Amino acid sequence: MGLKKILTSKEVNVILHRLACQLIEKHADFSNTVLIGIQPRGIYLAERIKSILINDYQINQVALGYLDITFFRDDFRRTKNPLEANQTKIDFLVEGKKVIFIDDVLFTGRSINAALSAIQSFGRPLEVELMVLIDRRFSRHLPIQPDYRGRQVDAIKDERIKVSWKENGGEDSIYLEKATTPIENEGN
Repeated sequence: MGLKKILTSKEVNVILHRLACQLIEKHADFSNTVLIGIQPRGIYLAERIKSILINDYQINQVALGYLDITFFRDDFRRTKNPLEANQTKIDFLVEGKKVIFIDDVLFTGRSINAALSAIQSFGRPLEVELMVLIDRRFSRHLPIQPDYRGRQVDAIKDERIKVSWKENGGEDSIYLEKATTPIENEGN
């Protein structure tokens, strides 16, 4: 299994700042906008974006929540291993808010479809947008496209995107690796 680094730590940092600036251009002071990190892997990107907005751009009102979509997925019964749910932590209303879903990799679109169903439990958003670090554009099963994308990667079916974060004991970097087993649930 070979790893090919496609984004370095410096490149990831530039992308994160660009994504934060795009959010500021559209949402200004975030008074009516909330960020929702899709569990489990989207929370690292969501936390980093929030930190950049607060620390580098002095946006003081940034609401961030985490959404678990495990049992909203259309394929959750197809796995041989028992699923473990992640924690949903949304301590604010989404009713009438602009919601930005944040995830690391957009693959088939099924995770985002599940997130759209799951968020309804917390109210009806005014609108929903999608931010992803990596968009695997040739792998979509559903007509879902990101509003904010870090990088578009053309990976074939037997290749996997591996996102590494310094908060997870690694370094900020993105790798393309040859899968040794069939890819069932990478990203969305």
